[in-house]
Amino acid sequence: MTKMLKKTLMGSAAVLALSGIANTTVNADEHEETETMETTYLTVNTEPLLRVPETFPSQFKYDSGVDIAYPEDGVKGVFVTAHSAGGARMEPLTNLLNTTDLNAMVIDVKEDNGDITMPLESDHELVNKFSNNWIDPEGLMSHLEENEIYPIARIVVFKDSELAKERPDLSFKNPDGSVWSNRAGHSFVNPFQREVWDYNVEIAKKAAMMGFKDIQFDYVRFPEGFELRDEELDYSRGDYADNDMDNVQQRVEAVTDFVAYARKELEAFDVDVSVDIFGYSATVPEAPGIGQNFSRISENVDVISSMIYPSHWGPGSLGIAKPDLEPYNTVANYMEHENRVLGELGENAPVSRPWIQDFTASYLGSGWYKNYGAQEVSDQIRALNDHGVNEFLLWDAANTYSEGAQYSFD
Repeated sequence: MTKMLKKTLMGSAAVLALSGIANTTVNADEHEETETMETTYLTVNTEPLLRVPETFPSQFKYDSGVDIAYPEDGVKGVFVTAHSAGGARMEPLTNLLNTTDLNAMVIDVKEDNGDITMPLESDHELVNKFSNNWIDPEGLMSHLEENEIYPIARIVVFKDSELAKERPDLSFKNPDGSVWSNRAGHSFVNPFQREVWDYNVEIAKKAAMMGFKDIQFDYVRFPEGFELRDEELDYSRGDYADNDMDNVQQRVEAVTDFVAYARKELEAFDVDVSVDIFGYSATVPEAPGIGQNFSRISENVDVISSMIYPSHWGPGSLGIAKPDLEPYNTVANYMEHENRVLGELGENAPVSRPWIQDFTASYLGSGWYKNYGAQEVSDQIRALNDHGVNEFLLWDAANTYSEGAQYSFD
């Protein structure tokens, strides 16, 4: 309810507002009798005069000038590294999309190490510091527009060795003061820190202005197994330090809040916001170490992209002894969980666009993996389609995708 205050007008501050009263006073001085004046009140509205509407008016949204429509049959995309997008691999990848039902590319804008792959022309000092010229953004967008390829910008958020090294105060530090890193030598920045949020949102805004139609945030989480070290590492809990939540809930709150904040900040740029998330997050109430709650993240995005590669499920997961050997059943059994969770969200449910496997996981060892090709890719897509999902993204780190797969099951 709007608060209404009554304040007596006094002194010079009321001169302009009460010019009529001032004139009465002058007239009174010209007569012997003094008029009796009533105390006058001004009603003041303390609500802000301008507020951002709940739904941002479409006519005021940023227009990048890049005209690439959302695919009518849904997004069917492939992952593309900066090396491929800015090099010779782009030609065969484009040919693949032009000759199949594939229609989208997820292109690295900010990589796993924290490197930004193209100049973004930002006023942010650190964004410029970590920007590279690996991709010509104007040339890329012209190419995608010419070939009607739907562009998705992949931005790795909290896994960021570059920013952690530059700003240890935004990361996690060991007791000796050094920046913590995992066994692979990668460091993370702190999801509790609003400065980290704004850094990544700035990159996202620049990607949107460039012409990307979907901003895909990856590594929206704490490091794996963080619950084992959350009390021994030195880091700030920011605005979450003084609340009554336990460590697990603080992490879930911070990750969820970042997603909601990023989506709100990007609303004026006419882009979809998507998040990559571990598939197992949909099978449990929440992932306690990394701070991912599937339902809460899903409520705050336009698209949810679960990473459901059969190779990434442990023995016996989803009721399957060796998941990598059964691509159809693994994806189908997972979708039973996801459909249930998203169904509970009703109208707030996002589009489901899972990441599926187009690589061979030989690292699993003999008897635990199979060679993946057109048949295995088709089996995963068919499992999605059988469960009402017609969008997907193919992952292969080398960007060498199987020929002859069936991408549509209409």
